[in-house]
Amino acid sequence: MAMGLFRVCLVVVTAIINHPLLFPRENATIPENEEEIIRKMQEHQEKLQMEQLRLEEELSRLEAEKEALRQEEVEDQQQQEPHTTWDLWSTLCMILFLIIEVWRQDHQDGTCPESLGGDEDELSGLGGIPLLGLSLPNRATLDHFYEHCIRSATGDATRTREFVEGFVDDLLEALRSVCNRNTDMEMEDFIGVGSMYENWQVERPLLCHLFVPFIPPEPYSFHPEFWCSSPSVPLERQGYGQIKVTLADGDPLGCICDKTKLGEDMLCLLHGKTRGTWPGSSGRNGEMENLLCSRESSYLDTMQVMKWFQVALTRAWHRIAHKYEFDLAFGELDTPGSLKIKFRSGKFMPFILTPVIQCDDSDLYFVTQLPKEPCMGAPASSTDWPLSFAVYERQFLRMTAKALPEGACHLSCLQIASFLLSKQSRLTGPSGLKNYHLKTALLHLLLSRQAADWKASQLDVRLQDLLCFLERSLLEKKLHHFFVGNRKVPKAMGLPEVVHRAEPLNLFRPFVLQRTLYHNTVNSFYEMLKNTPTLISEYSLHVPSDRASPPPKTVAL
Repeated sequence: MAMGLFRVCLVVVTAIINHPLLFPRENATIPENEEEIIRKMQEHQEKLQMEQLRLEEELSRLEAEKEALRQEEVEDQQQQEPHTTWDLWSTLCMILFLIIEVWRQDHQDGTCPESLGGDEDELSGLGGIPLLGLSLPNRATLDHFYEHCIRSATGDATRTREFVEGFVDDLLEALRSVCNRNTDMEMEDFIGVGSMYENWQVERPLLCHLFVPFIPPEPYSFHPEFWCSSPSVPLERQGYGQIKVTLADGDPLGCICDKTKLGEDMLCLLHGKTRGTWPGSSGRNGEMENLLCSRESSYLDTMQVMKWFQVALTRAWHRIAHKYEFDLAFGELDTPGSLKIKFRSGKFMPFILTPVIQCDDSDLYFVTQLPKEPCMGAPASSTDWPLSFAVYERQFLRMTAKALPEGACHLSCLQIASFLLSKQSRLTGPSGLKNYHLKTALLHLLLSRQAADWKASQLDVRLQDLLCFLERSLLEKKLHHFFVGNRKVPKAMGLPEVVHRAEPLNLFRPFVLQRTLYHNTVNSFYEMLKNTPTLISEYSLHVPSDRASPPPKTVAL
């Protein structure tokens, strides 16, 4: 009985599938004349009639079998259930097979390859090669390259840090001595951040980046207001915040210039050299005063803070310049806090001092600008302060290193990738891909892979993983910030809860808005991949002398 039902179902399904009105063939051609159409319809009608006769005969036979099965029902009662189950499964499998076959026939000619990201018109113009086809040098070549071109070039990093830190200590102490403790900012001890303090810097000359936290004098206080990622926050302001200046008792913000005697050339928190006026008033020549707060606002202005900081540094250096046998000058004009020690021999030592404001009691800091690492869009206004997770990044790398095997290759992978990116930038010019993106990709890989995967013997494999991760992120135009909205970050890091709960922040969002930048970046990345085997092989033979590009213009203090 069950076998008969199966056959009936099979015939019915076959007839339905072959019905031209229900499942027309995509590759069917239109007959050239009406006679051909009529002839085919007649042939099809004859087939349907024959099929109908066969079905009627099958139903008659089934009726006869039904009578016979009634007599054997008692004898086969114990065996009927397993056979029925088997026949049912066979029927379902056959029907499923037929459905899959129909779907395959309907879609095999129309299936398009899945795009990894971006529009087709964007990716069609990218002359890249798939990363899976890239052949990296073997581990022995990578190890030799790392020892001769990277480790040897950064061997004096410790001495550089000690020299710069000693000088900055003296400079900040002089800065505190020239400031009025009652009306001026109070500078705290510096904090080392960036690749120099994370032990993966490659580019020469070695560059120390130091945060200098500052707090307002009494009775003022800072109240940070920051946004990480939220539907209510415009895209161009995600990752930024504002800093409101208030009185400690909550009274309306006012100036205390007239209440405290200021020395010559002292800068009040709210005013410049001309005192006794409030934001919006005019100075002696009708010019607006140099305020640290934005005009007509109680929010700190990044540009005004940097001007104040540079004036204070200049006065501090003039106080201690007689103690040193070198000169101090401002470095790159487009990098806030960029300074350069110029020795009489002609050599120079750059470093960066950035005034920052701590966000509550966390290790999150507001900075005036993120130097050379435009991981976000330009700020909407000068009262928007970028958020820096540099201290958290350094802490995470240190915490992770304790769990990794001895001599782990994670920093070596980052150094090699940074070296390749630096050389490619010199060949084809800078692109939208920065060292900060490389580090972010490494942090994601460290969190997703087991500690044993980072043994020194896995250098070539992990470097391949890092480059694959970057390629996929570029094609998808999506690289999430490691901390913002990443719920996999350990709670021990002590991130603010609002950062932990935020929506992920896409560092590659500028590529979505700027097609030209995106095309140049992807092309430059694939060009770097093509040059990688040759570049590593060539640099493994000898260390070139082009360690640094020509020094930028400087301004003496």
